[in-house]
Amino acid sequence: MSQLRPSAAQGETPTSWPGIERTVVASCALPAGPPWRSGVSGRIMEAMGESTQLASIHIYPVKAMRALDLGESLVEPWGLAGDRRWLVVDPAGRFISQREEPQLARVVARYDGSGLAVTLDAPGRAPITVGAPRADAGAELTPVSVWRSRLEAALAGPEADDWLSAYLSRPVRLVHLDDPRRRAVDQEYGARGDTVSFADGYPLLLTSASSLDELGKWLADDGDEPVPMNRFRPSVVVAGAEPWDEDHWRRIRVGAVPFRVAKPCGRCVVTTTDQATGERGSQPLSMLGRKRRFGQDLVFGQNLIPDAQGRIRVGDPVEILERSG
Repeated sequence: MSQLRPSAAQGETPTSWPGIERTVVASCALPAGPPWRSGVSGRIMEAMGESTQLASIHIYPVKAMRALDLGESLVEPWGLAGDRRWLVVDPAGRFISQREEPQLARVVARYDGSGLAVTLDAPGRAPITVGAPRADAGAELTPVSVWRSRLEAALAGPEADDWLSAYLSRPVRLVHLDDPRRRAVDQEYGARGDTVSFADGYPLLLTSASSLDELGKWLADDGDEPVPMNRFRPSVVVAGAEPWDEDHWRRIRVGAVPFRVAKPCGRCVVTTTDQATGERGSQPLSMLGRKRRFGQDLVFGQNLIPDAQGRIRVGDPVEILERSG
């Protein structure tokens, strides 16, 4: 299997790769709102036919903040263009997520016309636009950590820090990953040269509409409300596969872009967080603990690593190139 290699010249930062700004800005201009919600994925399958296809695409410009729903996206070595290149950290540089600050779900981050600056908007706060700092343009780098990863990121500046600190009522800083080649994927599941942005561990997360419907049936049968897919914060959602068939995929192709399926995604308390209000409940984590426990993980979705760059679009066919035995 060939390894993915960036096409940028030696020393050139990936933010200058052609097509990144155009992809993010054009995609963000598409109508807002995911193309389906929990319980209606059957209509997506009917419209698309029996084959497995790409149902929706999502990016999270700032890790832990609200998703942007796209019609298409450029796939880069470290994930979808513009996905989780920004991060909120505490004064020690440790990442902050919805696990400890569920109200981050209420913050909307959108790219501006350049595809580089982001505008942050949250209840009770006037919007603020923050330009992307870069080390090669003189921005200060600071050590940050995401789980076991230690790397440097560029400081966004005191104005952005003050805005977020006031919203969260605690001191925090905003940083930007100006060069995503700094962070490697866990070598236990990735290959030499695999990189990732500020996502938890892998470039993309895939979930299945059919699996969500099955989970919704389990919840309804138990007297609970089904949950929408946005609780799982996927990068790509597929429709048309059998429920949980994604557990057996090892290599897939979405449109023309091939991916390795690195490992299942173990879920956490974020899945119990309403992505509109930031309020917490007990589901679907409790149900996953009963029905989808594998070892110590409560599994929903699969982590992907791209083996090539390319563009993916809603409606693209999803081919299963290799399955587990």
